[in-house]
Amino acid sequence: MEKKELIMDYCRRFKLSGVLAELEPVLMEAETQQISYTDYTIRLLSMEAIHREAKDLLRRSKAAKLPPMYDLDQYDYAVDNGLSKTRLMQLRELNWIELLFNIVLMGPSGTGKTFIAAGLCNDAVKNGYRAYFRTMEDIVNVLKMKNITRTATTDYKRLCKAHLIVIDDIMMFPIEKDVAVSLFNFINQLFEKTSFVITTNKAPKQWAQMLDDEVLASALLDRLLFRCEVINLTGKSYRMENRKTIFEK
Repeated sequence: MEKKELIMDYCRRFKLSGVLAELEPVLMEAETQQISYTDYTIRLLSMEAIHREAKDLLRRSKAAKLPPMYDLDQYDYAVDNGLSKTRLMQLRELNWIELLFNIVLMGPSGTGKTFIAAGLCNDAVKNGYRAYFRTMEDIVNVLKMKNITRTATTDYKRLCKAHLIVIDDIMMFPIEKDVAVSLFNFINQLFEKTSFVITTNKAPKQWAQMLDDEVLASALLDRLLFRCEVINLTGKSYRMENRKTIFEK
């Protein structure tokens, strides 16, 4: 076995797929430019590091379950929804995650709540945080099925180790009493351990109606709002203002 094939064999055995993928051009560069052994070694190891970081980012992005639109670099600052560019940029710094702050995005449909929440989740994932985007329906299903199916159990354990959890459209619909209790227990368990981003079109006083339990609603809000920034989004629906048509204008 020639030397290059031997190196490739070692790469496979030690699962150095990053080195394996770029070995040919690096060997050629080393031979033609006569780079030092140190530089050659650094080049190989850096390629493996980049490859592993990319794989890790892909894995965490997949686990985050982001919706189709989530890149805040594409955010339309011309939209007047009450959130200034300065404040959004401050949110994107993600200091509030380290401080275990929560963010509540409240406002009518179409004002950018989900896009902003998903974008912050995406930023967190790219910065190495364990961050997950879930709709209220997703959370309810996990809480109902966590002791029944392996998929729900895995997702529940993943969420319990999160740095950040987005719950989209919380309290949009009334919640059954047992589910409401499970939701409280879930958030109480992660209280002051995990940051939450909550999107909702219901004011806090309306949560009691959705839960059909004023005491439970107060206890839930007490935990979410204890260390929290509430952002009220206003204006017309972006979707309705920019709705598509099949007819030519």
